[in-house]
Amino acid sequence: MLKEKIVYKDELPINVTTANIDEYPIHFHDDMEVVYVLEGNVILRNGYYTYTLKQGDIFILNDREMHSFESTGEDNMVMMLQLDLAYFSRYYDNLRNNFFVTDMEDDSDESLEVLRTILARIMMEVLQKGYGYEHKVIESTHNLIACLMSDFQYFVMEDGKFKNESKNKGNKILAGRLNRITDYMYENYSRKLTLSEIADKEHLSIYYLSHIIKEATGLSFQDLLSYIRVEESEKLLLGTNKKIGAIADETGFSAVRYYIKHFEQWFGMHPLEYRKKYIGKIISREIEAKYKKVPPNQIEDAIRKQVKGVYADYADKLKTKPVIIDIDIYDDYAALQKEPPELRDILERSANKALAEPYLKLLEMNEGIISSGDNYMITTKCKYPGVLDSISILVYNFDVNVVRSLKRIAGPEELRRIVRNYDNEMEFLVRCTGFSGNFRLIRYRLERENIMAKLDEAKGIVAADSREAFINSITSNANVTTGSYVSSDALSVRTIFKGIGAELILIDKV
Repeated sequence: MLKEKIVYKDELPINVTTANIDEYPIHFHDDMEVVYVLEGNVILRNGYYTYTLKQGDIFILNDREMHSFESTGEDNMVMMLQLDLAYFSRYYDNLRNNFFVTDMEDDSDESLEVLRTILARIMMEVLQKGYGYEHKVIESTHNLIACLMSDFQYFVMEDGKFKNESKNKGNKILAGRLNRITDYMYENYSRKLTLSEIADKEHLSIYYLSHIIKEATGLSFQDLLSYIRVEESEKLLLGTNKKIGAIADETGFSAVRYYIKHFEQWFGMHPLEYRKKYIGKIISREIEAKYKKVPPNQIEDAIRKQVKGVYADYADKLKTKPVIIDIDIYDDYAALQKEPPELRDILERSANKALAEPYLKLLEMNEGIISSGDNYMITTKCKYPGVLDSISILVYNFDVNVVRSLKRIAGPEELRRIVRNYDNEMEFLVRCTGFSGNFRLIRYRLERENIMAKLDEAKGIVAADSREAFINSITSNANVTTGSYVSSDALSVRTIFKGIGAELILIDKV
């Protein structure tokens, strides 16, 4: 059972596991994997070559590459990021069968630092799961792929292993051509394949194509083809009981002796010796991976030490306690709040007019107040006694210090200063028990940029040109999104803001 099935969760086309690895038997998968060592060292066996990866190292396991991990005997922390190529191949031609090589002479190379930063951001987003984090994770993964394609497609063979080659970096024509060539070779290695066939396909002379392959990889066309065939034969050697004659034929070698010769060239031993040595070290029901997942706080600490600046970007998120609002629908619905909401003292002041729109829209609905506080308000249109099948949730991101300021400021300029300078992030979680069925959710959201645009509009600030005018007009509008939710008894609504903002959430049973 060499092939490992990757399960992608939370509707994300990536999977992240950060673990202390003891032993991870030989396996492969159809998708690409990015290995990032956050702490310690780990032994990675990739095909015929064995690497000892140290803290800060990044290694790209291209799709269908056989690999295994092993501890050096000391603690390690390894981030394993797997990318669903069925998803990302829609955006990037020839992403499958691609070579990405991150083994560089200089571990502090700027392109490696960029990779570390992107991986750290993905990890922090996955750990925190903030509002809309899925979109941020996918966006960062696109940036990761773009970085790989820009800086890590170029390689040469040195001392029996592939190393990153920087002299052709930025040559997109060459990169595209190499992608097409290697992709075609992987798709057709099992049959007789000639240099002239690929030269015709690429509209190049045989001589020039041969030069390109040698210059870009350090290998001749025939050596590269033999490498691909030998690499693919490893799956048949360890995953089947086929004789080596059948394996040689299936992988495109014209004779067994040529297969043995090239296998020994790359793996340093006879194919049968290799099978005997490693057949008991492949992943299976009997031989499972041995690793221990690392707690989030330890991962965050490792990222803080590894990648300067990234942890600081998320530090406030970690320190800010969420605002949790628990509503027992039946009890709170039976005792609707009679006194005015706390938000009134803030949002009905003329100085805070730019903040008040969601609050005023909620008041227009003339609904009964279930619960309220300094920065939230929950109402319903339903009349007690009777079925409660609709609620409205209004939240504002401002803390006690901002509440105190908003209650005493004299005009819009002071409000502008508060909105511009307040940068805290706040999470709201409203948990409603006693709400069952299918629900429609409509979110009406004001971000800090919307509020600043409204303040500019109220002050009569005129845009310099038509482009700026258009930007101002769309920025001053709230963002509206819709969705659905199914609940058996408890319905939870979560929202996150960075900077002052407001969200009015309408929930109706359908």
